[in-house]
Amino acid sequence: MHLPEPWLSVGVGRFCRVKVCTVSRYITLLRAINVGRGRTVKMESLRQVFESLSFSNVTTFIASGNVVFEATTRNIKSLEKNIKGRLQEALGYEVAAFIRTEAELAEIVNYKPFPRSKIDAATEFNIIFLADTVDEKSKQKVSALRTDTDEFHVHGREIYWLRRQRQSGSTFSTVPLEKTLGRPFTIRGTTTIKRMVLKFSFTKG
Repeated sequence: MHLPEPWLSVGVGRFCRVKVCTVSRYITLLRAINVGRGRTVKMESLRQVFESLSFSNVTTFIASGNVVFEATTRNIKSLEKNIKGRLQEALGYEVAAFIRTEAELAEIVNYKPFPRSKIDAATEFNIIFLADTVDEKSKQKVSALRTDTDEFHVHGREIYWLRRQRQSGSTFSTVPLEKTLGRPFTIRGTTTIKRMVLKFSFTKG
């Protein structure tokens, strides 16, 4: 469809004036996609769900529930709520959504929560994504979960999780973390996040 100036297409059936329209790119990290019996979701189906919300340039990254899209709104909470609701309708079960801007994701990759020597010696280095920041009391509780094999660092809406043994050999599980935080979260390996930053050319500091 050809649009005369000053109109710009910003999604399926959505248009805005070029001079007043600001399109932002977001990354959604979904919880429990393709994890567990009966929860298999094709990435094409996931993309269609996001497009049904009138987001533009929707693309997925690997099959663990990572979706990149563009939208005109800057209200992150509204986006997360709408995505969660539409996924509930489409899939029949609740899926928590955690959104970051492209600048935020680049900052997360560049942040150094542990000395390089510790990171290099670790068997796994994961990032736990939350919807909101962690208060000081909860930070202390998370730090207290440290074991001989697992160490945590809270920064903003992320918890950096360093593992000195693979999950099969570790005495730590996410159960006490879930009880401590009292809220949903999703986990990604730092390698996955770095690959996303490189693939989509997010601005890096």
